[in-house]
Amino acid sequence: MRFAHRVTMERDDAATDRDRRAGISLRELEVLQALVASGTAISAARKLDISQSAVSRRLAQLEERLGFKLFLRTNGRLVPTVEALSLSEQLAPVLDTLARLVHRADQPRAAHAGALSIVAPPTIAHRFLPNRIATFKRANPGCQITFDVLASDSLLTGIAEGRFDIGMTDSTVAHEGITSELLLETQAICVLPQDHHLAAFEVIRPEDLQGESFIALSRRHSSRAAIDRLFDRAGLNLKIVLEASTNVSVIQFVREGLGISLLNPFPLVHQMGDQVVMRPFLPAIRYSTHFLLPSSRAPSAVTRAFIQDVTASLDRTAYPSPSPALT
Repeated sequence: MRFAHRVTMERDDAATDRDRRAGISLRELEVLQALVASGTAISAARKLDISQSAVSRRLAQLEERLGFKLFLRTNGRLVPTVEALSLSEQLAPVLDTLARLVHRADQPRAAHAGALSIVAPPTIAHRFLPNRIATFKRANPGCQITFDVLASDSLLTGIAEGRFDIGMTDSTVAHEGITSELLLETQAICVLPQDHHLAAFEVIRPEDLQGESFIALSRRHSSRAAIDRLFDRAGLNLKIVLEASTNVSVIQFVREGLGISLLNPFPLVHQMGDQVVMRPFLPAIRYSTHFLLPSSRAPSAVTRAFIQDVTASLDRTAYPSPSPALT
């Protein structure tokens, strides 16, 4: 029993020592470095821009945490022990790295050079990306940018084969050659001519569209399949009077009064015009917009910077966000 008690006490003492050492602060280590370099508390205080008493207090705390003396007083100077010199030598590269990181964070972001190839389908390419690419180019004049507009199938193939650095899509992507990063989740809206009788409704539901002239996206769009499934489950038929390949053209036909439609509001929510009104549609049809990256290589620094800038530029409050309560 006495032996077991001694072992328990030794374990408790070891745990206490670990806890004490775990509390060592960066400032205490900086004090150690400054004292090794200068030899006096007053010089170390000047170097660190703190008081002499703060230097003495930090040193005492560090020695207490470590459990041994770091300096000996000789003729008014603090002479480092072998342990202090060894610690200082090991700390030097760490503290130098931290100092460079802090300095870099305090500086304006450096402009990126190199090359960046971007690809997107027509609606995102024409209605969302140009001003953001222009802003990025002005901030990074040394970056050589190429911008391609492709249909979704060709876009996915190009990304998977590594011919483009980054792409964007609002279609569902499942491809082992592609890594996706979410930009935005939203849900379908109903777009109508401003004088349409359904414009008086606060919310549009599937049964409200029965018998109404409907402008649909072509079947190559994954969102078209989602809309068809929803109406099939509801036992309703859409009266499709026209099919179009892009959201931009769908909105133009709505503006002309040819019918109504259901669309992903990204990125066109700010560009409908006065002759088109938007209404929420329930149950929610969900959309997600992603950045696409080749999975065969890590994204470059300039690619990461572009993602960061585009994400920061997005006004998320302009888009309806899917909610379980609204399905």
